[in-house]
Order: sequence, then structure tokens, then C-alpha cells
Amino acid sequence: MSLPTSLYESLLLKLVTVLELTQKAEGIVTPQAKQTLLHATNDFKIALNQAKETAATLPGGEMVVEDQDEVIAMLEKLRDRKREQLAQFGSEALSSTGGLSAIETKMEIDSMASTPFHE
Repeated sequence: MSLPTSLYESLLLKLVTVLELTQKAEGIVTPQAKQTLLHATNDFKIALNQAKETAATLPGGEMVVEDQDEVIAMLEKLRDRKREQLAQFGSEALSSTGGLSAIETKMEIDSMASTPFHE
């Protein structure tokens, strides 16, 4: 599940819109101004409720910070171990082939011979 970041980014803009409408010099005395404020306020409330619902349904969202830190540390150790295994596998694979094989060496020479020389 990907996090809808645009939803969270829009919250501040929607709140600013509501605040700007309430701070206007002419106020909110006209029916049109009241309607605009009502629309902006409802838009903010809907987005806020969506953001709350999304945050509440995130996997692992029920975990406290300490538990999350433990999981992150465990995953970082696992990642580091996998990197070490990959590096070890790569070095063993290179050492077992003895470097370049005769076919690879011939291909390298053929490749160099067919490449035009440019200065």
C-alpha cells in the first residue's frame, strides 16, 4: 500500500484557504462568502478525515515508537547480512572462475580489434 502523500500535502493548503477566508477584510457577511467558507471548511474536514482513516489503517500503525525502532533495527541488520552474503558470493564466484575465461579474453580482444581508433 502506497501512502497518498498528496492527500497529506493538501491539508495545509486547505487549512490556509479556510483561514484566509475568515481573515478577509470584508468578512463573511455576504451569502456568497458564507457559501465559499462552508465549501472550503467541508473540503478541509473531508480531507482531514481521509488522512486520519489512511493513517489509522497503515500496517504497523498500532505499534509504539519503541517497537517500530526494534523492527527497523532488525531489518537493517538483515539488510547488512544480505549485503555481506552477496559480496561474499560475488568474490567466491570471481575466484572460482579464475578471472576471465579464455572465451571472454578472446571476445575482449576481438572487441578491441573491431573498434576503430579515434584521436
